[in-house]
Amino acid sequence: MADFRTSGCMKMLFPRSPTPDLTAIMLNTAGGITGGDRIALTARAREGSHLRLSTQAAERIYRAQPGETGKVVTRLSVQDGARIDWLPQETILFDRAALDRQLRVDLTGSARFLMVEPLILGRAAMGETVRNARLTDRVRVVRDDIPVFADTMRLSGDLLEHMARAATGGGAGAMASVLLATSESEAETLLAPVRALLPDTAGASVIRPGLLYLRLLAPDGFELRKTLIPVLQRLNGANLPRTWMI
Repeated sequence: MADFRTSGCMKMLFPRSPTPDLTAIMLNTAGGITGGDRIALTARAREGSHLRLSTQAAERIYRAQPGETGKVVTRLSVQDGARIDWLPQETILFDRAALDRQLRVDLTGSARFLMVEPLILGRAAMGETVRNARLTDRVRVVRDDIPVFADTMRLSGDLLEHMARAATGGGAGAMASVLLATSESEAETLLAPVRALLPDTAGASVIRPGLLYLRLLAPDGFELRKTLIPVLQRLNGANLPRTWMI
């Protein structure tokens, strides 16, 4: 580990592990994000290394003042023969939340990258609904300076009403995106086993050579995890960080 530094509310924990990979647990000591907050993370996996990044708990996006937006910018780079697993737990949107989030990943050569971004629109068990919120979520992946993946999701206004529409969410209160950038052969090999784990409200495809993409809808966070954890374990080739199981 080199060039490690934290500031502000962001801290990092490093659980002991008998394996050579490095697991880093991100901790937001502010307890959540609201309008006006600015959070940035930069991480690099050098040749032959394996970095696994997760969070201590779900990230909460709280009510923002009018005209204010929380911003989260993440920059990851993975060198040839290295690997990063980006495995944050759920992002929970509260009513009147406002978030602009960006993830940029630069891959070199045979670098491998696994990503999950789970999102919950209010906690169903608490009777919460999201009637007014704003979310912009952008993911960009580049391999050897060539863009290979770009996805932007924008949600605004009455999210409960939007997600109730059949063409949008079919009544879902939680969703997740999963991306695996790897070799052509591994992506093709994993596709059928991953599809076998999915309910009718999810789909997976190899959208281009070496790029397996999955999107999942669920009524709530509990049902989301019932599918998501086995899928991630299959793609990760190992158990998830212990914080996912607490």
